[in-house]
Amino acid sequence: MTTLAEVLDGLTVEGKLYEKMEGGRVRCLACGHRCVINPGRRGACKVRFNRDGKLMVPWGYVAGLQADPIEKKPFYHFMPGSDALTFGMLGCDMHCPFCQNWLTSQVLRDPAADVASRFIRRITPEEMVQLALESGASTIASSYNEPLITIEWAADIFRLAKQRGLKTVFVSNGHATSEALEFLKPWLDGYKIDLKTMNAREYRKLGGNLDRVLETIRLAYETGFWVEVVTLVIPGYNDSVDMLMAAARAIAEVSPDIPWHVTAFHPDYKMTEPPPTSVQTLIRAAEIGQEAGLRFVYAGNLPGQVGDYEHTFCPHCGRLLIKRWGYVLQEYHITAEGTCPQCGAKIPGVWPDDPAKVRLGGPGWPRVVW
Repeated sequence: MTTLAEVLDGLTVEGKLYEKMEGGRVRCLACGHRCVINPGRRGACKVRFNRDGKLMVPWGYVAGLQADPIEKKPFYHFMPGSDALTFGMLGCDMHCPFCQNWLTSQVLRDPAADVASRFIRRITPEEMVQLALESGASTIASSYNEPLITIEWAADIFRLAKQRGLKTVFVSNGHATSEALEFLKPWLDGYKIDLKTMNAREYRKLGGNLDRVLETIRLAYETGFWVEVVTLVIPGYNDSVDMLMAAARAIAEVSPDIPWHVTAFHPDYKMTEPPPTSVQTLIRAAEIGQEAGLRFVYAGNLPGQVGDYEHTFCPHCGRLLIKRWGYVLQEYHITAEGTCPQCGAKIPGVWPDDPAKVRLGGPGWPRVVW
């Protein structure tokens, strides 16, 4: 009987982000672990491995593919009111106990996730881009599992997508390397980064490094990607005033124009004890973000319950620019030049060229396209 590992190992190509070392070893450069991998062994992600002195990496399949609102990623300042064709593969370089996509992310690490083998579908980059065009999406997004560990596959898709006029985004844990960001530079437009906690010890328990994530936020911004940051606010874990203030200040030090999304936790995977995040806690987190100097702070996952923290306002004159209910836009007032129509201030973001074509309301989501 063919194992899931054998199936995934057959859907690989030689990677580009690695260095060869003595004795047939390789050093992977895709994520912050910078794994040194001996022949026949796997990296921390379990899906990048050393075959006879070559780093083999995932390629040629998806385990999830659907068109859904860009706001779901979440991106609020990147092509609002449009869809992103979103694809994911399998595996992750971290092992968060609260992961909401653990069936795809924890493959080859947690036997319970092996059912993900049912999701695997072969596809080519050309087919992926064609599906995006046929679905009417403005963007192709790499998400669901950690895109850094399948970065070569994403780059091959994004290269074609850019040629066809599509935009491209990563939805990532941000545990990146400078080499990975440089590799993505020609092909990537937007980068959503999770900032899970400001406790370095807790980050190590999750399989990551806090300093590495903070550095990725800075480097991604300086590289020119449009950056938005998300913190899943978990009661008793990262919801203290000090913790939230530290996160907000770290983002603001890079740029006060980076949108910060504070989103609601619900019990999932191995973290079932904390209660769901309350509306009051989420609003308090958003207020802390504003107090820290961030100009665009959003409270997510609780549509219609967080007041103005769903909407976008001009930070200069206070004009309502985008009114939202969950993933649905109800009003859109940013000009074609990306400015406030009232005071003319430039609003940071990647905005549609024609405001008249921005979708208000919309069909039911998600839409499975293949």
